[in-house]
This record gives sequence, structure tokens and C-alpha cells, in this order.
Amino acid sequence: MKLSKKMPIMLALIIMLMATLPMVVSITADAKGSSSSSSSEEADEESDEESEDSGLAGKAIGAGIAIGAAALGGALGMGIAVGKSTEGIARQPEADGKIRTQLMLGLVFIETAIIYALIIAILIVFVL
Repeated sequence: MKLSKKMPIMLALIIMLMATLPMVVSITADAKGSSSSSSSEEADEESDEESEDSGLAGKAIGAGIAIGAAALGGALGMGIAVGKSTEGIARQPEADGKIRTQLMLGLVFIETAIIYALIIAILIVFVL
């Protein structure tokens, strides 16, 4: 399977769009929760509980989308990298060590991006 030259750019744009989606969901959920108002104290307490629940739900959905997008992008990147390195080793067996070293370095960077997305998702749920 041969990828076009525009494919990596399109994948990067999709990943960036998916990375901003959790923040939008979280902010929207917070805005909906803070816009509700009532006249009595009992209604205020109930609406506060409902807004906290809806805010937490929005944050959870946003965090889930962030982790899903990061895992999807990372899995695609790792699969492509391993496939290309296997092709390279099959074509030039004498370059096995160099190709394997570069593959491991690339996989570490991809995994670091996924862990970064996990940290951001945890921050969205517990801090925002």
C-alpha cells in the first residue's frame, strides 16, 4: 500500500482536530452547567448538583475522546513504522541494526505522545 504525499498532513490535521475536541466538550459542559439559575435555595442546590454531574460527564467524554484519538493515532503510526522497518530490513539485511535502532527511537516518541495525551485527559477530568 503506497501512501500519497498528502496523507501524513491530513493525518496530522485530523489528530490536531481530535486533540482540541475534548477541550471544547469540557468547556461546553461547564458553560451549560454554570448558565442554569433558580430562585429558591432547594432548586439552587439541585441545579448545582445537576450542573456538577453534567460538567463531570462532559469532562469524562472529553477525556475519553482524547485518549481514543491518541491511541488510534499512535497505533496507526506504530503499525506503519513497524511495517516500513520490516520492509527495510528485508531489502537490506546488513542494515538491520541501524534500522532497528531508528525504529525503537521512533516508537518511543510515539508512545511519549500517547502518554502525554493520557496526562492531559487526567488533567481535564480532575483539574478543570
